[in-house]
Amino acid sequence: MTDTTTDVEKNVQKEPTTESTLYYFFSVGCGWCTRTSPLVDELNEEGYDILKLDTGEPVNKEIADELKAEYKIQCGTPFFIDADTGNHICGFREKDILIKWANGEKVPPPPRPKSPMPRAPFHGASKKEEEKWTKEYTQWAEENNQLPNLKTAEELLAMPRPKSQAPGPPPPNSSDEQLEEWGKEYSKWTEENTHLKNIMPAEQLIQQMKQRRRAQGQQQGGNANMETRVRVIENKIDKLMAHLGVK
Repeated sequence: MTDTTTDVEKNVQKEPTTESTLYYFFSVGCGWCTRTSPLVDELNEEGYDILKLDTGEPVNKEIADELKAEYKIQCGTPFFIDADTGNHICGFREKDILIKWANGEKVPPPPRPKSPMPRAPFHGASKKEEEKWTKEYTQWAEENNQLPNLKTAEELLAMPRPKSQAPGPPPPNSSDEQLEEWGKEYSKWTEENTHLKNIMPAEQLIQQMKQRRRAQGQQQGGNANMETRVRVIENKIDKLMAHLGVK
């Protein structure tokens, strides 16, 4: 039989017939997610299809919880999972590891530290503070030499560090006034830490918090409306059964 397919038809890429089951769950204010999200964007630009889901949205959090329960996984964010197989990654991993996961390869969890790493001193700390931390970190690194790619104390001190602790996020049910007040504190912190890269503006964070609050309110309102409709139906059934003499 003669092949009548033209060269143009052969070169046309077909659209995928199935939706991707690769999910990436992240949360606002998660430092590791801030490092992870650009890697996911790069993978999607390179042809992968990883769905990014903010767990601040109630529907997305419900999906994440259902998948964790189904596959008996305990993880916060960042969290990667293939919904079909349960193949997952918990926590930040480098791009080459994410590629292995996206290609279906099972990635073993990284070695865990035996104790928490001493927090590096803030930017502008005294020489005495840095020397004290260097001794603590060097001892910690020796006790955790099973961890890959450990940086030296000098390398960590050379990296950009905040000058102070960032204000923690406000409660999910905060009022507009409380969000604005938090935004002022956060903006002041960002102004003091302009040497840090990829800091999200306060306005953008507040907008996301308000969107999540509205979504949660709509979900709660929907549940309340459903409960009301159920009670109305139950009352109608009770009246109908009483009218028919059914006890």
